[in-house]
Amino acid sequence: MPNKNGSGAPVAGRRKFLKTAGLTGAAAVATVAMPQISRAQTTTLRLQTSWPATDIFTEMAQQYIERVNSMAGGRLKIDLLHGGAVVHPFQVFDGVSGGQIDMAHTVTVYWYGKHKAASLFGTGPVFGFNANEGLGWIYNGGGKELFDELQTKIMKVNIKSFFAMPMPTQPLGWFKKEVKSAADMKGLKYRTVGLAADLFQAMGLAVAQLPGGEIVPAMERGVIDAFEFNNPTSDRRFGAQNVAKNYMLGSHHQATEYFEIMINRTKFEGLAKEQQAIIQYSAEAASSANEWKAMDQYSKDLQELISKEKVNVVRTPQDVFDTQIKAWDGLIAQLGSDPFMKKVMDSQKEWVRRVVYYNTLNATDYVGAFNHHFPGVLKKA
Repeated sequence: MPNKNGSGAPVAGRRKFLKTAGLTGAAAVATVAMPQISRAQTTTLRLQTSWPATDIFTEMAQQYIERVNSMAGGRLKIDLLHGGAVVHPFQVFDGVSGGQIDMAHTVTVYWYGKHKAASLFGTGPVFGFNANEGLGWIYNGGGKELFDELQTKIMKVNIKSFFAMPMPTQPLGWFKKEVKSAADMKGLKYRTVGLAADLFQAMGLAVAQLPGGEIVPAMERGVIDAFEFNNPTSDRRFGAQNVAKNYMLGSHHQATEYFEIMINRTKFEGLAKEQQAIIQYSAEAASSANEWKAMDQYSKDLQELISKEKVNVVRTPQDVFDTQIKAWDGLIAQLGSDPFMKKVMDSQKEWVRRVVYYNTLNATDYVGAFNHHFPGVLKKA
C-alpha cells in the first residue's frame, strides 16, 4: 500500500537513502576538487654560471631559474651563483661532475679541452644550419642521444645536460683596424674558444682562450690584439668599445651555439619524477624567452654602439668567410679520424641536407624585403 508521499518505499528508508546519496555526492565532489599535491621532498640546488654578474647571459640563466622555481611550487628551488663563486668559469664541468656545485649554466665549448666532440654540440663546423635548426637536430635529429653517449659511455662523467637558447651567429669580433681580407688577420693575437681556436690557428693567428671577464684587461695589456666574445650586449657591457672601434659582424667560426644547462647526474636521478620534468622542460621554456630577449637587447645595443659609442660596424668581407670554410674543411678531415666525432658530424649533415634544404628553398627573400622598406640601411651597417 502506498504511503502518504505516494511512494512504495517507507518514508524513513527514503530519507536515509537521500541522506546517504547526498553525502556520497558531496564526498565525490570534494575528491574531484581536491588539488593533487606533490609528495616530492623539497630540494634546493645551487647553480653556478660561467658568466659575470653583469652579463646578459646571467639574466638568461635567471630566466631559466625563474621558470623552475615558479613551476615547482616551492618544492624545488634553484639558487643562482655567479661565475667564479665556487669554481672558475671554465671549470664548472668538473664542479658539477664532482659535486662541488649542483648545476651550471655554461656552454660546451668551455670544456672542449676534455674532448673535442664537445664543440660539435655548439661552435662546430659550418654545414649550413643556424642555431634554431641546430637545436632541432639536438632535440629531434639524434643530437641529445649522441651527447648522452659522449657523457655516459665515452667520458663517463656524472653529468646530465639540457640545451637552450639558439644563439645568433657570433661576430668576427673587435679589431683596432678594420679587416678588409683574411690576410689582415694573419699574425694577430686573438681571443676565441673551442674549435674556433683551431680554426684561427689554421688561418695564421695566435689564439688565447679567455673567459669573458678577462678579455678587456688582456686587450689593455697587449696580451691580445683582437677578440670575439658573443654578442653586442655582452661586448658592450664589458667595455669592448673602449679598447677597439671596429666591430666585424658575421663569421663562420661560431655560427651556432647554445647554452648547456648541466646538473649532477646522481643529484638529478635522486629527484622526484615531476622535479626532473621541471628541470628538463624549463630549459625548453627558457630557450624561447632567451631568444626573444636577445632579439630585443642585442639589436638595441648594436644601434647604441653605432650612434653613441661611434663604433665602425661593418660586415665581415667575403674573403674571410671563404678562407674560414676552407680551414674548416681541413679540420673536419682531422676530426673525422675519431669514429665518434665522425658519427656526430655525419648525423648533423644528414639533418642539414633535409631540413636546411626545405627551409632555404621555402624561405622568402627577407633581405630583399628589408632593402625595399629600408633602402641603403644595410650598406651603412
